Amino acid sequence: MLDKYFIYFIIIYMVLINSIALFLFMRDKSLARRGKRRIAEKTLFLSALLGGGLGAVLGMHLFSHKTKKAAFQLGLPLIAIINILVMMLLLKELH
Repeated sequence: MLDKYFIYFIIIYMVLINSIALFLFMRDKSLARRGKRRIAEKTLFLSALLGGGLGAVLGMHLFSHKTKKAAFQLGLPLIAIINILVMMLLLKELH
C-alpha cells in the first residue's frame, strides 16, 4: 500500500512544482513589463531543478519570457528531460 501512496505523492508534488514554476515565469514577466523588482534567475532555475522543468519550459514559451537567453533556451529543456527521466525511473522502481 505504501507504493500506491508514494505514487500519489509524486504526482501531487509534480503538479504543484510545475504549477509553481509556471506561475514564477508568469509573475516575472508581469513584473518586467511594469518595471518592478524581478524574480531572480536562480529562483526560476531552482523551480525547474526541483521538478518543475516542464512548467518552466511552458512558462518560458507561453509568456515569451527569457527565450533569448541561451542558458534558458538550452538549460530548461535539458532540465525538463532530466525531470521526466527521473520520474520514469522512480515510477519504474515502484512496480
